[in-house]
Amino acid sequence: MSSRALRRLRGKQRGQEAIDIGGLLADPNEEVADLEEEAQDGVLQPVAKNSRKSSKKNKTQKNVNNIYELVKYLASNASRKKCSFENCQFYTNVSCYSYLPTFPQQEEGVGDDLDALLETIEKTNGLSHQSGPCGTSDNRPVLYVEHRNLNPETELKRYFGARAVLGDQRARTRQRQFHRSTWMTAPKDTWPRFSRPGISMSLQESREGLQYFTFVHNRDYQQVQFKFLDAVESMDPNNIVALLQLNPYHVDSLLQLSDVCRIQEDQEMARDLVERALYSFECAFHPVFSLTSGTSRLDYLRPENRAFYLALYKHMMFLEKRGCPRTALEYCKLILSLDPENDPLCMLLMVDFLSLRSREYTFLIRLYEEWEGHRNLSQLPNFALSVALSYYHQSLQDELTPEECARLKQKADDLLQDALIMFPGVLMPLLDLCAVQPDSAVSSHSFFGPKSQIWQPPALNELLSLYVGRCHILWKEGRVLLWLEGNVREVLRRVDSKDPLVEDYENKRKIRYQSAPRNIHRHVILSEIKGATAALPLEVTTQPVMGFDPLPPLDSSGWEQLTTEELHMELKKIRFRELPLMLAVKWMKVSVKY
Repeated sequence: MSSRALRRLRGKQRGQEAIDIGGLLADPNEEVADLEEEAQDGVLQPVAKNSRKSSKKNKTQKNVNNIYELVKYLASNASRKKCSFENCQFYTNVSCYSYLPTFPQQEEGVGDDLDALLETIEKTNGLSHQSGPCGTSDNRPVLYVEHRNLNPETELKRYFGARAVLGDQRARTRQRQFHRSTWMTAPKDTWPRFSRPGISMSLQESREGLQYFTFVHNRDYQQVQFKFLDAVESMDPNNIVALLQLNPYHVDSLLQLSDVCRIQEDQEMARDLVERALYSFECAFHPVFSLTSGTSRLDYLRPENRAFYLALYKHMMFLEKRGCPRTALEYCKLILSLDPENDPLCMLLMVDFLSLRSREYTFLIRLYEEWEGHRNLSQLPNFALSVALSYYHQSLQDELTPEECARLKQKADDLLQDALIMFPGVLMPLLDLCAVQPDSAVSSHSFFGPKSQIWQPPALNELLSLYVGRCHILWKEGRVLLWLEGNVREVLRRVDSKDPLVEDYENKRKIRYQSAPRNIHRHVILSEIKGATAALPLEVTTQPVMGFDPLPPLDSSGWEQLTTEELHMELKKIRFRELPLMLAVKWMKVSVKY
């Protein structure tokens, strides 16, 4: 099997192979002696042209096609005096030799040089090797995405074994038809034959180490998009089915029909349609676009990019319901890495839940520590509560010392008490969904009583309803409830003793959380949690919401670059939202006859 195939099986990229440090740190004198012996045996003899004898010897020559083997040789022969380097066969491999970094020579040894050399190689590749779980190394970015973790079979094999997951797929491997190799979804034989639907990806610009991409629709795809909007306006799913029969890889039709199948409780078909949409997108990727590096950006303001965000989100939700929270967390990081500054789908409200479900406590704590300074994650109720829960679960690990466990437990207590003082309205709904009857001293207290929920700002009520509806299952464990009970009593003691922190947090609640941004409303609509949806403001609930483009951005940035067909398409969407047509034309700053 080729090295490329082995890398694919292991979910690795080029340049991420494990490094044999022991081999690199071998004695230089022994290596030189070995090279001299090989030279005497004819292994390192020059290649003679037009010689049948030399061609036979080439078959037995040492094949040095790995850069680390070449580094090993160079390190042991830095002076290049004991072996004729120009006569070595692998000197002719220009592609391998040209990427070798230079390293300083020292008389004491080559150990320090090799460390610097390996560090230079890692910087050249842009990635550092790590075989541990998510978030266990500080060398990789916090939103680093691993290819192998995008495949749900990797997680299912960990739970049930490869035989139970693969079944009889190995027997049918030779009979399946050829498909393009993809990372996010595996094409199925039951799918229609793939033909490019008219979607491509272009690189807009590169600045500060980031690449900004956008999807592009050709004219034929735009005509299909017009037909899709007519089918949606007809309110008849059969029209979308008829459109998909002619255009089986039209993305918006696949996503809209997936919602219809999900409402009709056909989960298997709904998931299959979303996977087909992702496959269509992945076949259109730009050669430079990377899912794992964290340097590729997609602007949500561009209408063509929104379907990719929604397809990733729907696929992530199906994975979580399927029982693959670790894979769903990887897709959550992928969505967040596409636009971490604006976070159009507000994945920060979801990443903590998936981290706790998949027991990636270190990753959640690291994300909180790195982003707290510039994103104020502690002001989000889900992070304030979930990070405390992560510290508590870490304190229960058996491999820690008693002192370390006590330190983590104290850290968890402090964070949970701060969260309860800042968000007192979360306690009673949380206990209600956990089927726990609170003590009379807690339920009758004014701090946690009904008054705390009635007077809280509307945006805070929306965030708390979302967290309780999604994460209450994480608090149902017996020892977690006992830990929560102890900290609630401590909070009541601090409230009765007039702790100045209580008044400070109360003033912050009154000033903040008056209105939520549009991306939070969009996330609540996509989550379909009843309590959070009921807390949405009237300006959101009174307007129709399109499943293929929920709450599109009101900013007009990027609309000047749209073609005439795309402008017509946006006007048609605006007509669905029952907004004035003249206002739409003013937004787009163009004069369109419609």
